[in-house]
Amino acid sequence: MKRRQRTGKTVKIDDVAREANVSIMTVSRALRGVEGVSEGKRAEIFDIAERLRYQPNLNARSLVGVQSSLVGISFPTLFNDVFAEMLDGMRPALESAGLTTIVTTTEYDRERELNWVNTVRPWRPAALVLTGTDHDDKVRRILRRDLIPTLETWEYNDDPIDISVGIDHVEAGRQVAKEMIALGYRKPAYVGFEPGHDLRAEKRLLGIRTAFSDAGFGEVRTARHGTGDGYRSGYDGLMSVARDTQDRPDIVFFLSDHFAFAGLVACEELGLSVPEDIGIVGFNNLSINGVLSKKLTTVITPRREMGARGARNLIARINGIKTDLSLRLPAKIVFGDTTRRPLKAD
Repeated sequence: MKRRQRTGKTVKIDDVAREANVSIMTVSRALRGVEGVSEGKRAEIFDIAERLRYQPNLNARSLVGVQSSLVGISFPTLFNDVFAEMLDGMRPALESAGLTTIVTTTEYDRERELNWVNTVRPWRPAALVLTGTDHDDKVRRILRRDLIPTLETWEYNDDPIDISVGIDHVEAGRQVAKEMIALGYRKPAYVGFEPGHDLRAEKRLLGIRTAFSDAGFGEVRTARHGTGDGYRSGYDGLMSVARDTQDRPDIVFFLSDHFAFAGLVACEELGLSVPEDIGIVGFNNLSINGVLSKKLTTVITPRREMGARGARNLIARINGIKTDLSLRLPAKIVFGDTTRRPLKAD
């Protein structure tokens, strides 16, 4: 595909159509989320529109005064790479559709999320994006009453406010625990934030507990520290569960890779060999894991895909086009150097 030369001219929809080798109508349908364009072609058109910096003409939309072109996005934090990568997945599609994103963080506080929703409502946003499914009941009532297109992301929800794209966190925790049980681990521990802070992590812990209980093994010990710094909490948590040589766990599940990285440091200070003395499991498979000398066993979460697919479904919803109400994406374990590995089939 040829790259367009910068000429200073305004990019028009026919420029995008020419680059994509499709009709103007197909470009229009793709960018508006209308059915009839394949997912692959739609993604290609979004990429071309972003590269050419095509901006749809919003004059007609603004004159009718129905809504603004703003999409409000609420994440718990941007300290965590997870949400920054989800935002990277969303923005190209939203901006190619002529929408402008505004981002806030709630620090995992439902009241802050409610206050933010009440703040942005008078702006008549085109849509809102919320993290997870656990909101103040007032948030649900407001958004459903006002008919604001709303995407709940990061967590799958079979009864969304409007639409959702995410993973099943209970099932993700259950599956990774079952894998560790199959490898012979019997004395589990979990390291995370204080109870009630990160509700998606609480659901993964529920899945871990369920798997070990169903298998007839002991209770999952927990170490819960802090609400903000995952590295500090991971370090302190590992120290608290692994210092006791008489009752040390043989496997520790961490809230995220950030926690697990710090747990590895703590193991080194305690003179523990990983995975010979103790197993370590993270969550998210952050990019830094690819360059570590000792790679984590962790769970891959499709963060950019989640953002991109959620954005496309939201664009369709804004335009009144039928789309998936709830889309569940897979979370997959990847074995590294911090746990035993499954035996390879002959």
